[in-house]
Amino acid sequence: MLNATFRPLDKWPGERTKKRKDATFRATYPQTLDLLESELKWIGAHDTVIQVEGLTRDDIRNDGWPRSGNWTNGYGGPGVILSCESSKGPISMPCDRFGDWQDNLRAIAKSLEALRMVDRYGVTRGNEQYRGWAQIAAPTNGKMSREEAAFFIASILSAHQENVLAQPASYIRQAQQKYHPDRVGTESEKLARHEIFVRIGQAEAVLNPPEVSK
Repeated sequence: MLNATFRPLDKWPGERTKKRKDATFRATYPQTLDLLESELKWIGAHDTVIQVEGLTRDDIRNDGWPRSGNWTNGYGGPGVILSCESSKGPISMPCDRFGDWQDNLRAIAKSLEALRMVDRYGVTRGNEQYRGWAQIAAPTNGKMSREEAAFFIASILSAHQENVLAQPASYIRQAQQKYHPDRVGTESEKLARHEIFVRIGQAEAVLNPPEVSK
């Protein structure tokens, strides 16, 4: 059984997905939980927390799992954030791309699967593919600070944070080119790239806002 604690999701980190899609997944919720359990074991995950919109404290049993009931996407949206400690470092993966929270949870599971597949060919040496998901504590206003945004961009490009702060536009372009979803073929790879690409956009809004862009 998946070792995780469910919690309500009070605040979304950054901008929301404006146009949600219907997922093409053909899997049951138990199958999603099985996949997620397998992928989390692969990275040695522990202290796993799954935050779900529409879930209240009254919906959670004493063991940390949701009660059976009719809650779905009720009170705020279908967003899900999975956070954990792992052998790759602390990870936080948000997803609100699809209209149903269970589809968003499966998207996270498939993204973990896609990140693991990168290791298959021996290209990575230092868990580089997980750096884009390094968990950063969200500030009280729900937005990245300049330092957090620069750290995120630097981490996914293996660059220095100071260089990103000095030339944000250049490094943002590099990140957008490297992680554009259209540069990969499979659905799971596109999902992984999509969430990173969204975070790049959030970092760009902080580091290189439109009013000062050249």
